[in-house]
Amino acid sequence: MDCKKEQNKKNCNCSYDCNKKGICCECIAYHRARKELSACYFDEEGEKSYDRSIKHFIELNS
Repeated sequence: MDCKKEQNKKNCNCSYDCNKKGICCECIAYHRARKELSACYFDEEGEKSYDRSIKHFIELNS
């Protein structure tokens, strides 16, 4: 399967500039290894905090 990096970038809400932008499988694996969620789980305001913790996600969504 080919990665649709450019297409993925159009839908990516991450405001951080990194080499994984648009490569969703690498982004998710990176954050999962750190017990975090990737930016796509957060709304615009939550994403801009750069707090990718699961605790932060739960706080924003409860």
